Amino acid sequence: MTALRTAISASCLSAAMCLAGTALAQAPAAAPKGEAVVASYTATATVIKVDQVTREVTIKPEGGEETTFVAGEEVKNLAQLKAGDLVTVDYAEAIAYEVKKGGKPVDVAAAAAVGSAQPGAKPAGVVARQVTVTVLITAIDPKVPSVTFKGPRGNTRTIKVMRPEKLEGVSVGDTVEITYTEALAIRVEATPKK
Repeated sequence: MTALRTAISASCLSAAMCLAGTALAQAPAAAPKGEAVVASYTATATVIKVDQVTREVTIKPEGGEETTFVAGEEVKNLAQLKAGDLVTVDYAEAIAYEVKKGGKPVDVAAAAAVGSAQPGAKPAGVVARQVTVTVLITAIDPKVPSVTFKGPRGNTRTIKVMRPEKLEGVSVGDTVEITYTEALAIRVEATPKK
């Protein structure tokens, strides 16, 4: 099950990266004051057996233990899955922020994308989502250092600033657009013939 979760996470990464690329293509010409942090993971497992009647699939990751799960009806092309096939899961997540002068909090905006393999192909899928919110800076404490934000629904939160130099030029009343993206992609490939 862990391998399957890892696979789903990888699909999200790929989709998220696509969504992030679209968002970056629409960015203003001026360089924003902000930063992005991206993390990605990949896991591979070998299909040990597939029961087409019960839809049970047993996989074994490199150096791991066998795991059996039931592939739900949403898993298309299960008939194409064979013992010896390689399942690869890619997961990625990113968080980015951009500080803007003035403005007001903006409620959460979300987008999602899903894709799957064509009929008759090996099973595959991608899922991604992106969530964006704009918050208002209500306090800055350079001694801690910390920043207090007010969200679009009136909620407040104070966070510690890891790199105080990033506070240069940031003022109370500025807004911060925060975008979180995650994507997971799963693909199945036949074992290469030796």
